Amino acid sequence: MGLSTALANAKDVADWLGIHKLGLYNFKPSVRPVPIKVFFEGFPEKHYCPRMATMNKPSFKAIMTHSRDNPVLVFVSSRRQTRLTALDLIALMAADQQEKIAQQGGDGFLDFKKPFLHMDTEEISMLSEFIKDDNLKHTIQFGVGMHHAGLEESDRKIVEDLFVKKKIQVLVTTSTLAWGVNFPARLVIIKGTEFFDPKIQRYVDFPLTDLLQMIGRAGRPGFDDHGIACVMVQEEKKNFYKKFLYEPFPVESSLAGQLTDHLNAEIAAGTLQNRQHCLDYLTWTYFFRRLTKNPTYYNLEGNSAEAINSYLRTLVNTNLLKLRDAGCVELDYANDNISSTHLGYLASFYYLSHVTVMSLDRRL
Repeated sequence: MGLSTALANAKDVADWLGIHKLGLYNFKPSVRPVPIKVFFEGFPEKHYCPRMATMNKPSFKAIMTHSRDNPVLVFVSSRRQTRLTALDLIALMAADQQEKIAQQGGDGFLDFKKPFLHMDTEEISMLSEFIKDDNLKHTIQFGVGMHHAGLEESDRKIVEDLFVKKKIQVLVTTSTLAWGVNFPARLVIIKGTEFFDPKIQRYVDFPLTDLLQMIGRAGRPGFDDHGIACVMVQEEKKNFYKKFLYEPFPVESSLAGQLTDHLNAEIAAGTLQNRQHCLDYLTWTYFFRRLTKNPTYYNLEGNSAEAINSYLRTLVNTNLLKLRDAGCVELDYANDNISSTHLGYLASFYYLSHVTVMSLDRRL
């Protein structure tokens, strides 16, 4: 049984897996047990941090409009943003309470309420003794929780338990929670669609699958007749997300970029013993099926049998030469024979890149 998100080319995947026509079911992303309404709001600020700060007030308004008394998940991109967002929501909640008290002519101290908190002072005091993170101790007192990988496991467990039992109403969390724990809520707010990638030292967009996963947390089966998701994006990206978020995308193969190590593993296992074996191996892959359907994506010029054959031979030869230069295989051109070396076996056994074993061999 194969499970996947909605695909535009589900038939290609099914053919590759050997699934007959009657065994394939492909539903649109909009098909859900609980219907969902998605709202998009654009923000013109160019720089990331000011844009995130500008989103806090609309986030609070969305909570008060759509989920005043029901659970709310606020997804942010970093640990720092969980803290800043939680503190800002508390400040906005306090300002809102003060304004209501002033309008009613009440006593500010006696009439002040915490609308996101659903437990008494005694229980909060007891919990505070077990919470290690100082910021979390503070936000919990107002019914706003934080959840990210930087918290102690015991703190995360406490926050999860409080949110599930509806003792706190708002949970500000990083996107990893969408994949990890099943916490549905009436309202989901996605505060920004970018995260900082340390490898390339700049902000990049979340994959659409991640956004769909976060949006999918809106709506509690058995409790809600519909869910609500508010996606806050940079203004220039708003139309893109509105158009493509629910459009199923074709799944392409990433094998070509990793083929060197895959060939090494098969050669070490004795599956591939010559170049023809390597070509036959490629024809069984999903990569080969997409190569003929979308040649431009894989830089294939022409879609004729000769062009495909030439492309595959070049691909195989290039990767075999990389393995030879790394010391992972030996090539016998006279007999068209390929055999693995000790380095090749080691790379395959320990799941190491051919580049890694080549570097280690040169240092030794």
